[in-house]
Amino acid sequence: MLRWFLFGWVVFNITSVLIVAFGDLEPPSNSSKLPPCKACKTFVESFKKGLERTSKFKFEGGDTAWEEEKLGSYATSEIRFVEIQEKLCSEVRDGKESCYNLLEEYDETLEDWWFNKQTEEPDLYKYLCIDSFKVCCKDLHFGKDCLPCPGYPDNICHKNGRCKGAGTRKGDGKCFCDKGYAGHYCDKCDKSFYVSYKDDRKILCSECHLSCDGSCTKAGPTGCEKCKSGWLMDKEKGCLDVNECAASKSPCTPLQFCVNKEGGYRCLDCDKACAGCSGDGPDMCVHCASGYYKKDNMCTDASEEYRKSYVVIARYLTYLGLCVTTCIILHKNTYLAAIIGFCVAVYITVSEYMLNSVPKSRDVENQVAEQVLKAFN
Repeated sequence: MLRWFLFGWVVFNITSVLIVAFGDLEPPSNSSKLPPCKACKTFVESFKKGLERTSKFKFEGGDTAWEEEKLGSYATSEIRFVEIQEKLCSEVRDGKESCYNLLEEYDETLEDWWFNKQTEEPDLYKYLCIDSFKVCCKDLHFGKDCLPCPGYPDNICHKNGRCKGAGTRKGDGKCFCDKGYAGHYCDKCDKSFYVSYKDDRKILCSECHLSCDGSCTKAGPTGCEKCKSGWLMDKEKGCLDVNECAASKSPCTPLQFCVNKEGGYRCLDCDKACAGCSGDGPDMCVHCASGYYKKDNMCTDASEEYRKSYVVIARYLTYLGLCVTTCIILHKNTYLAAIIGFCVAVYITVSEYMLNSVPKSRDVENQVAEQVLKAFN
């Protein structure tokens, strides 16, 4: 009893220490630092949400003319500005710390825009991020001087890639090509791709056939300039798959069989009944494994055959026992013997019918065998 008391006292003290140490800790806030342009965009988006939140905050219902007059004055009022600022950045999830830092840095410029520049500069993102603090560029422009991306305005990187640094003061404006495209302006096909369509403004690249080793000129195996390992070049049909499984010597181990696939092969394990095989299943064995023997061109479990023989013997012994019991009862009670004899006859008939009339099924045989064994035991 004392031992359990001491154990409970120790657990209580450890729990108390953990609660004191960690109980007041809050989940870490999202303090990821955003790039300058992304941070500015996040700040502007938060301010716009504040505009939406306060758009009908003060006046709902009543005299329409009066509301329009009052709402017009409230729309650019200091009250609304303060209400927006109070919750600015509070809903931001990614980069909240960066957003709060800008709130302090942009305070005077934001206030000047709200009271003096809002009418002539309605786009807050352009006013703050592009013109005032110069951390962003307008769309499809990049770098310190906000130069246009290659192919500006409507054919950026031939529409097969994206401009590095687009919309920011970073990046070099080079094209980052999509899969299958290459070149400074993404106007060429990459290795293992071919030109399937091309005009003055557009190029379309498609992937070569899987049998091609490197470049190709058209679709399918006939377009390959060189074949991969596992394929052979045919003058008319192009790259043809080599069937490694058809070789005189199998590439697999003696206890495996070979399955051909495009450009290669797979080695799969033989059935447990086999000691060497040509395919899947006990009927595809070259030789039977230990404990198995050949029957009807299939390797069969010897122990299972012995079990079946035992079940047959047990079944007939059960029938004999039932008949002997009926005869013994007959000497004492004829009517009772007749009833029991009838039941025994029905049982034997149904059992034999299930075993001989129903198509052979291992599940059915096992179920009957189990019942017979139970009766015999």
